Amino acid sequence: MQNSWRGFYIKQIRPQLTGGSKSELTGYIFGRMKSDMNDVPVQTAAGSTLPLVDMIKDDEEAGTYNPFENRKLTHPTTDMETLVHLLKGSLGSGILAMPLAFVNAGLWFGLVATVAIGAICTYCIHILVRCSQVLCRRAQLPSLGFADVAEVAFLAGPEQLKKYSRLARFIINLFLVIDLIGCCCIYIVFVATNLKQVVDHYTQSYWDVRIYILMLLAPLILLNLIRKLKYLTPFSLIANVLIGAGVGITLYYIVTDLPALSERKAVAEVQHMPMFFGTVIFALEGIGVVMSLENNMKNPQNFIGCPGVLNTGMSVVVMLYATVGFLGYLKYGDETKGSITLNLPVEDVLAQMVKLMIAVAIFLTYALQFYVPMEIIWKNIKGNFNEHQNAAEYTLRIGLVILTVIIAAALPNLGPFITLIGAVCLSTLGLMFPAVIELVTVYEKPGYGRFNWVLWKNVLLILFGVVGFVTGTYVSIMEFSEHLEEV
Repeated sequence: MQNSWRGFYIKQIRPQLTGGSKSELTGYIFGRMKSDMNDVPVQTAAGSTLPLVDMIKDDEEAGTYNPFENRKLTHPTTDMETLVHLLKGSLGSGILAMPLAFVNAGLWFGLVATVAIGAICTYCIHILVRCSQVLCRRAQLPSLGFADVAEVAFLAGPEQLKKYSRLARFIINLFLVIDLIGCCCIYIVFVATNLKQVVDHYTQSYWDVRIYILMLLAPLILLNLIRKLKYLTPFSLIANVLIGAGVGITLYYIVTDLPALSERKAVAEVQHMPMFFGTVIFALEGIGVVMSLENNMKNPQNFIGCPGVLNTGMSVVVMLYATVGFLGYLKYGDETKGSITLNLPVEDVLAQMVKLMIAVAIFLTYALQFYVPMEIIWKNIKGNFNEHQNAAEYTLRIGLVILTVIIAAALPNLGPFITLIGAVCLSTLGLMFPAVIELVTVYEKPGYGRFNWVLWKNVLLILFGVVGFVTGTYVSIMEFSEHLEEV
């Protein structure tokens, strides 16, 4: 996911770390990941893995450096291509869970809150991208990934925070791995529950959903032995066609014979709101892909702004999610299930085909979702295997797939699972971390503004994320406990 700076040259300054003054030492900062293409020893500080480069702390001087002009991209993406990728990265299985989110919020409150949360998530992405561009100019680097932004921000920030730079990078990568592994588990449950409903109808077997989850283990292992991303491209194309057709047919069923608006609750009970928050955050949050998209644009200055690629894409995403959630809850009411496809009529062959289509699409998408956490983990541990690296990587892949299947079998309740991942991972990645990064980035220049409004604004964002984290986690765990008691 992180942009490769292969071929880009940065003059490394090698300071004497002994005998130098403190002011001299603080004039250096780590600027980029060690290139995979060379084995040149890298000097580090504060435990960082980034080479030391000269840090220009004066924003006026840093303004003479244009990171966009220094990006060496073989195949940069146009604004339209970036928009398509943004839509692809944000539109996933979460859209099928939006009607359940509205069950926990109410028809009208859910509509307003979905738009509001979508606006907040979009604003937090703006914060992250702006900070990335500022830090690129200060450190004279062409681009930064999500974890890079956090590390460089802490290294360029207040003196007392420099020692936490490596920790900041580690935490973001950790939450990215947990989030994406959790999504893989959700995909397994999603595929198994849809398969179970179809098979139950035609065979009257009524096996436990865990049997279907375990049956997916072997094909998942075979699929995820593919190590090269380019070989997964055909699977991605097939998945996009299937899920697009499936969602379209699902909407056809939803809008047929809609009941009156008065038959649904306008506002749900307060105790159910955390389930709504976690599900919406899970569905809407695409912050994990935005930095790689911006880093690979032909005209990255068009990513944020008005209207901008980000605003355009997120507006479309929020409108689609709000529409599906609103109409799905209006159609099925409190009977709405974890995936809206499970509400489609079992006696209708077309509806059963939709479930199979989307199940196959999500199954194929698992490999793409699995690729990123696998890469993060493998890059951090492969140095421990001087020999038999291929065997070690294949063993890790099989082990991670088995882990996701075990978790899915242990927690096969789709609704609370989605809420848990949204609350734990995406409230931190999408809300809290961007706010913290901005606070550190603007600490010295330009500061927090009149009445410290930047400080208070980001404190509110962090508190919003913390409340969502705590309440969403608590409610989803309680839901899991009730489900286990019923079993």
